[in-house]
Amino acid sequence: MDKNDLKEFCIKNGLDLMGVCGVEPYMELEKVIKSRIKNGYVTGMEEEVIEKRIAPKSIMESAKTIIVFALPYYIGEVENSNLSKYCYGKDYHMVFNKKLETICEFLKENINDFEYKIFVDNGPLVDRYLAYLSGIGYYGINNSIITDKYGSYVFIGYIITNYNFEVDKPLYKTCMKCGRCVRECPSKAILGNFEMNPKRCLSYVTQKKEELTDEEKSLIKSSGVIFGCDICQDVCPHNKNIKETNIEEFKNDLITNLDYEEINSISNREFKRKYKDRAFSWRGKNVIKRNLEILMEE
Repeated sequence: MDKNDLKEFCIKNGLDLMGVCGVEPYMELEKVIKSRIKNGYVTGMEEEVIEKRIAPKSIMESAKTIIVFALPYYIGEVENSNLSKYCYGKDYHMVFNKKLETICEFLKENINDFEYKIFVDNGPLVDRYLAYLSGIGYYGINNSIITDKYGSYVFIGYIITNYNFEVDKPLYKTCMKCGRCVRECPSKAILGNFEMNPKRCLSYVTQKKEELTDEEKSLIKSSGVIFGCDICQDVCPHNKNIKETNIEEFKNDLITNLDYEEINSISNREFKRKYKDRAFSWRGKNVIKRNLEILMEE
């Protein structure tokens, strides 16, 4: 199987940002992870076993290369939205997984004894680091991966494979370091040295199930957003004049605003049934309702 044939097939299926990285233990990343743990820059949602985050073979013993993809979701600016941009369309986990399964069916037809594992925001490896290694994009000071075509409004997914594809090289560049994301971050979660404190990030705060502090409630109220945060991306120069998404599921049947009366009037079961195909639904009705109530406070 030639990598160019794979790329051609991926482009036909709407996956025009693809790269390949190796599976040797990522020792440079291990140092970064240990430093973050030492500084308390973790949320508790991360994989606890460091080896699983840096060693692909600990996840799939037969692993030889990883195919990494970035899926764009930007549709242009929307006024009066109280949701993060990544929530507008269908749940990216479902959309992305389906596309990667299609890729793997193609590979199974063309590679003998092909083995694989698909991950979309649910694997132990650090997906942004894989995107960097595979040359898809480069890091911004806000920790986002920036792509030349779609900016940082992308989801990352990957396929661990037992096939030796030609490995790509990192881009070995960073954002322009203008510092706008640092200055505009309402919770000062972005530290300016390519590090951030994720527990201070407004996106994390909007998804917390624990009781919020007065400061956290104030952050939500001033932002006007009940789930997620786009501020550091919205102010980023690398996100100006970017291409809009080519993915139909992110362009149609959009939800850009949730209404308190509607959310309050339905049961948890109804909420899950109605919004099961949306990325914001995983936290449940109560977190959404709480955040809407914060916005309504005098």
